[in-house]
Amino acid sequence: MILRDENCDLCLENKDSIFYTLSPKEKEALSKAFTSHFYRKGEIIYKEGDKPNGLICLIKGKVKVFKEGIGGREQIVRMAKPIGYIGFRALFANQKYGASAVAIEDATVCAFEKLTLFKAIKANGDLALRFMKLLASELGFSNARTVTLTQKHIRGRLAESLLFLKDTYGYEEDNCTLKVYLSREDIANLSNMTTSNAIRTLSTFSNEKVIAIDGRRIKILDLPKLERISDLG
Repeated sequence: MILRDENCDLCLENKDSIFYTLSPKEKEALSKAFTSHFYRKGEIIYKEGDKPNGLICLIKGKVKVFKEGIGGREQIVRMAKPIGYIGFRALFANQKYGASAVAIEDATVCAFEKLTLFKAIKANGDLALRFMKLLASELGFSNARTVTLTQKHIRGRLAESLLFLKDTYGYEEDNCTLKVYLSREDIANLSNMTTSNAIRTLSTFSNEKVIAIDGRRIKILDLPKLERISDLG
């Protein structure tokens, strides 16, 4: 659904936005070149193989980016939160999306039109450098995740995924419940394991009093121990 959300300007004015330090004139030009879209939980934002038309900025909600593998099994490669950008590697590489993005809760995104965005980047060296830093950070994260998912054992992979969710989304007000509620299948797809292995390992962590589980709500009870499990791999 296309709309003009009252918080769209967060893409430009939020201190975490890559556009925050632009001049008022530069922001005004960009503000005329984006549209906002609302997605219900479970709706696809873009599909693997689609061609990017612009830069997508998440301003509300949570999004997972995943690749579909053999037998339809998903591998989650990224999780996004506000203010976050998705699909930008394909945009700058002039390639089709290499993965799909779906809202894991109701979400609002803004899409910056490609030509206007590129014009702004060409005219502003600092903005270009910020995008280079963003791309470099994502490459570093992807490299680290590749090592984690290929070299760590099941316990280490799951512990690392729970820590990643904590670092990405934080805690609820109780300071221990993860502020994201994923299905067991999504936790498995994030950790490169089968759903049955994820369920068993979560149960083991619960029995060891490392975490507590209530449906999709996960509380981290012993953060140092969870970090040790992740470090040991």
